This record gives sequence, structure tokens and C-alpha cells, in this order.
Amino acid sequence: MGACSIPLFKTIKSELAPVEDRGVIYGRVVAPQGATVGYTTSYLERMEEIYKDIPEMAAYQAVAGFPVVTDGNAVLRLKPWEERTRSQQEIARSLQPRFAALPGVQAFPVNPPSLGQSPRSTPIEFVIMSQVSYPELAVIAETFLAELAKYPGVQNVQTDLRLNTPELRVQVNRDKLADVGVDVDRVGRTLETMLGGRQVTRFKDNGEQYDVLVQVIPRDRSNPDDISDIYVRARNGEMVQLANLLSVREGVSPQTLNHFNRMRSVTITGSLAPGYALGEALEVMDEIAARVLPASAQTDLNGQSREFRDSSGSIYMVFAMAVAFIYLVLAAQFESWRNPLIIMLSVPLSMTGALLALWLTGGTLSIYSQIGLVTLVGLITKHGILIVEFANQLRDQGKELLEAVAEASVLRLRPILMTTGAMVLGAVPLALAKGAGAESRVQIGWVIVGGMSLGTILTLFVVPCVYALIAGKRKRPLPVGEHPVEVDAHAAPVPPAPETVG
Repeated sequence: MGACSIPLFKTIKSELAPVEDRGVIYGRVVAPQGATVGYTTSYLERMEEIYKDIPEMAAYQAVAGFPVVTDGNAVLRLKPWEERTRSQQEIARSLQPRFAALPGVQAFPVNPPSLGQSPRSTPIEFVIMSQVSYPELAVIAETFLAELAKYPGVQNVQTDLRLNTPELRVQVNRDKLADVGVDVDRVGRTLETMLGGRQVTRFKDNGEQYDVLVQVIPRDRSNPDDISDIYVRARNGEMVQLANLLSVREGVSPQTLNHFNRMRSVTITGSLAPGYALGEALEVMDEIAARVLPASAQTDLNGQSREFRDSSGSIYMVFAMAVAFIYLVLAAQFESWRNPLIIMLSVPLSMTGALLALWLTGGTLSIYSQIGLVTLVGLITKHGILIVEFANQLRDQGKELLEAVAEASVLRLRPILMTTGAMVLGAVPLALAKGAGAESRVQIGWVIVGGMSLGTILTLFVVPCVYALIAGKRKRPLPVGEHPVEVDAHAAPVPPAPETVG
């Protein structure tokens, strides 16, 4: 029965932490490269109009141009849990098709992470690294994304390698600048002031302070040719048009050039589709990478994905250390290596019950359910301790092995059932929790309820049977003056010597 935990462990989906209902949804907007803040703002306003139709809406706000000009966030704050019938996750799923229908931008809702990461953090952060040039790396990433698009578990996919950011390249004719007596830094300062704006002073009025900015009005700086219409002062005091001193060409350049582990990299981010877990999505991405990426490319994880990988690897060590620690403590307590082994057999039985409860309730293997599994190791061993300890006491009183273990199982049944009932009933509120943080508490609750329930039932049958099979010899108490003799518990009783007639 304990072996059933192995297929259950492989069947249950895994993730870093379940998505909690925090009463807030972030609407992400990614505009095309070269878009202005005004362009991004116009779409954020359309997202706010969508928020107005949400009955659970309490407030909303939007921020355009963060962290870059083409990005924006529209935050929707929901009413308290008791005042709405839909969860945050259900509302986000209803917003997904409406945001996707907005033309000209990539817009999608994001549920904030459960462990305090940045709201902009996405569950999937898959890094592709190589020493090839960035254009070649972009081709590798596009090949990977083409295969990933066939998998429905990942949506809202983006990359941080954008090589098509439009720019204006200004070429200054230094000979002409020298002829008219204009320094290069003066030309740069003029362009910066007229196009980007410069604060020159502050103005105070009725206790309020205002920044005074010098800048050309928007309609006179919306076209590349407008740069040529700007004037700069020459050595003789006359104003010289920049069209005579420089040339303007349009081009494209990378927005950012990122590195990871000292290698050129591209990070692919995305969110999970409903019904899919982080563990299976990363497995699919690893399989695609092994199939389509060249041998010169390497992969790694970052953000929530990296934390998930690290926590998944450490749980095996933590679980093994917990089992080893309890075993050594029991070995010291019983002064035996066999008795703790009999007691620890209840652990895999309880694991089967815990994983079965998770599977039936749609739970996942996360940080919270892993905490419940480690806690279960200490809880379930209590039952074996009660049976083994009492059976040892009865054998010390002179009773045979089978008689002692049978009597111990009967006498310890009521305490075992009472402690199990108290633990299970105490965990039921966790398993049926609602409201803030319920998604995390439910995981721990079902692990304890399922593990203690099934583990207790099986322990009542397995521990006595195994004890009867492998229990070692016990030293029986002897009258004073006689030497102790070890008696094999499994050996047939020695018949008494025949009486002699004198």
C-alpha cells in the first residue's frame, strides 16, 4: 500500500505555491516598439472601461510608461471576499478574452504572486543562453517560441530580447560646426532641451511650487524632420538652422542586451493557462529545448521558476532528514534498531493517504503541502510508538510475543483513535477554509486529514503484524540469584523436565 505513493507522487501536479485570492488583479499592457506614452495611456483607459463593468470592482488605477515607455499596468482592486461571489482567479479568467481582443497591443490579466514577489513577476521565466550574436540568439528564441506555441499550457508569452526598437541617428558635421563656431555639446544640449525637456526653474504661487520646463510643443516634435527646424546660436550671435549642421536617419536598435551567468541571454516569460501547473509547463519547455535548441545553447530558470526548482529539490533532503532524525531518536529511546523500523513503517502508509487526498481534491505539490508531509512524519509515528512500547512492556512481564502484541493492539486502540480524531478534526477547518489565504491552508489541511485517516487505519493492522514477524529477543525478568538467559521469541517453548520419583 505504501508503494502506491510513488505513482501518486508522479501524478499530482507540482507548483511553487497555489495562487491566492488577494483581491487585486494587474492588467499588463505591452505596446509595439516605438509607441509613445500617450499611445500606451489610450489603451489603459480602454482597460479601465472594461473594469467598470466588473460588479466586484472596488477601485482601479493605471500607470503608463513603467518600467519602459511601451509598458503599462492597470490595477483592479476587488471588494472584500464576503461581498462577492466570484474569486479573483475567476474574474481574471473572464478578463483574459476581453483584454486579448484589444487591437494594437498585447494585454492580459496577471494574478499577483503568493509569496511576496514583485507584481510584475510571472510564473514562467525560462532563460536561453549562448555565446552567439544577439541576432542569432533571437532566431534561436523564435524557433523555441514556435514550438512552445503548440503547447496550450503557457499563455501571454514574451521575450526581453527586442531588436526592433526604432531610433533616430543624428550625424553631426563637425567641419560645419567649426566654421560657424558651435560646439558639439551645445547641439546636444539644444536637442535635449527642445525634444526631451529641461527644468530651468521653479514657480511658486499661493504656497504651491511648480516646475518650469522648456520644451517644444508636441505637434512640433512629432516628425523626424522637425529636428532640422531647430536653431542654435553661432559664434557671431546669429541663429543657425540645424538642417545645415547635421543629418537625421531612422534606424532600429536593441532595447536591452541582457546577460545571464556571463553569457548572452534571452528570457522567455509567460503565465499558466487554467488547469495547468508550473511543474508540467517547465517539463514541456525543457523537452522542447532539448529537441530544437542547438548544442551551443544552454538553458536555466529565473524568478518564480527558479524558486520552484530549488524548493522541489530541497524537499527530498528535508524529508529524508526528518525520517532519519525521528528514527535515531526512537532508536535511542527503545535501545533497539528493530523497534524504530517497525514504527517507521507507518510513514509510507500515511504518505499514500495524504497524496490520495490531494489528488481527489485537485491539490498540488507545493511548499505548503510539502510542509504538511513533513509534519505528518512526526504525527503518524505516535501510533506505532504506543503499540510497540506497550507490547514490549507486556513481554517484559513474561507474556509470549503474539499474546503481547495482540493485547497491546487492543488496549492501545482507544488512545490511538482519540488522538487521530483530535488531529483530523483539528485539521478539517484548514481543509475547508475560505477567504484570505485559503488556497494555501487547504493544502496543509487535506494532507493531514488524508494522511492521518488512512495511515491510522493501516497502522492498526500493519504494525502488529510486522512486530510479530521481526521483533527481537527480550530479556525476561528472573528471580533474584539466577542469571539472565536470552530467549528467542520465535522459538518453540521448551517442555518442562519430567518429574523423578524418589
